[in-house]
Amino acid sequence: MNLNTSHANHHSFILTGIPGMPDKNPWMAFPLGLLYTLTLLGNGTILAVVKADQSLHEPMYYFLSILALTDVSLSMSTLPTMLSIFWFNIPEIGFDACITQMFFIHGFGVVESGVLVSMAFDRFVAIRDPLRYASTLTHGIIGKIGIIVLTRAVCVVFPVPFLIKRLPFCHSNVLSHSYCLHQDAMRLACASTRINNLYGLITVILTLGLDAFIILFSYILILKTVLGIASRAERLKSLNTCLSHICAVLLFYVPLIGVTIVHRFGKHLSPVVHMLMANIYLLLPPVLNPIVYSVKTKQIRIRIIQVFQRRKNRA
Repeated sequence: MNLNTSHANHHSFILTGIPGMPDKNPWMAFPLGLLYTLTLLGNGTILAVVKADQSLHEPMYYFLSILALTDVSLSMSTLPTMLSIFWFNIPEIGFDACITQMFFIHGFGVVESGVLVSMAFDRFVAIRDPLRYASTLTHGIIGKIGIIVLTRAVCVVFPVPFLIKRLPFCHSNVLSHSYCLHQDAMRLACASTRINNLYGLITVILTLGLDAFIILFSYILILKTVLGIASRAERLKSLNTCLSHICAVLLFYVPLIGVTIVHRFGKHLSPVVHMLMANIYLLLPPVLNPIVYSVKTKQIRIRIIQVFQRRKNRA
């Protein structure tokens, strides 16, 4: 295939598996299949447990269910092209299909960030005013928060496909990842991408950057409240309820910061490093989040153990 096609017949992109080692792509098939399977099983288990156990019908676990749904959706956004490259050795993706995938990947990324902010607010209310916790975060309020988070993501990401579609692509059509990202496709354009760059920067600052600041501020208030509790045991108990959420925040933002640093300042690094960092950012949190919550949250851990014990006794 001619990679230097003109804009007139440039209607597809070529995705990259393992940079410089296309013959090694089949070796990634099993690990990727395992990761996606664990993502579905882990998040599916969280959703099933929360739905089945009436004692878990509380705001914290409703937000956890929303996080699990978001993680599954984000994973499913990358699944088609991952399977296409590593399982079937088909690296080509149509222009419109690429833009569609781009929309969902960036959209669910913003949703996940918003959900983590909501969960930080949930922990703040639970620790600051535990007696009014259930009455403050009612089903209606949680539903409205979910709608706001989703609407924000759609509004923020909605212009991206149009910003990409207006650009002429007359150079190489080879992307550097196994899926379509705005910044990756943008660099292949043979026209000014100033508007795209500016919009991307503003979007990141006003969504992910602002969300990170709100989460940090929430935990400053939480820590201030906890330090005001007289009993040391109660202080530890309050902080322990935040550990799972703190881990989820770190799993999302640390790889994001790593990808950003590598993208901006790691031009000299091997393309394999860029590939690994980008895949870790998108694939690892959906796998590890349910594990973290299962290990760190006593109620969910007990419920999962009970389910497995019942199945064992039936067998």
